[in-house]
Amino acid sequence: QVQLVESGGGLVQAGGSLRLSCAASGRTFSRYIMHWFRQAPGKEREFVAAITMNGRYTYYADSVKGRFTISRDNSKNTVYLQMNSLKQEDTAVYYCYADTAKVSTTRGSGYWGQGTQVTVSS
Repeated sequence: QVQLVESGGGLVQAGGSLRLSCAASGRTFSRYIMHWFRQAPGKEREFVAAITMNGRYTYYADSVKGRFTISRDNSKNTVYLQMNSLKQEDTAVYYCYADTAKVSTTRGSGYWGQGTQVTVSS
């Protein structure tokens, strides 16, 4: 069973930056398209970003495009989310997700991390 563990969340001021990491167990990490989702209080979990198996292609939600960058290091079984120019509306629990196909909803049958809290203050 694949296990994903997020880290790097915390409190940051608006306009600041934060880098999230998601470490995966198992030897088949490179087989998965990796995603980041987030869920703000009172809202549905939403797609943030995805990266293909070899890291060649990336995808972003319109709300974060130009500010966030997803990357992966298959040798370390880790995916990252670099978040710049953070806004208060970025406040949410951020989850990494692994699947064999790219998804933009939470309906997939892949693997979820436990989430890490990101709080952006004014």
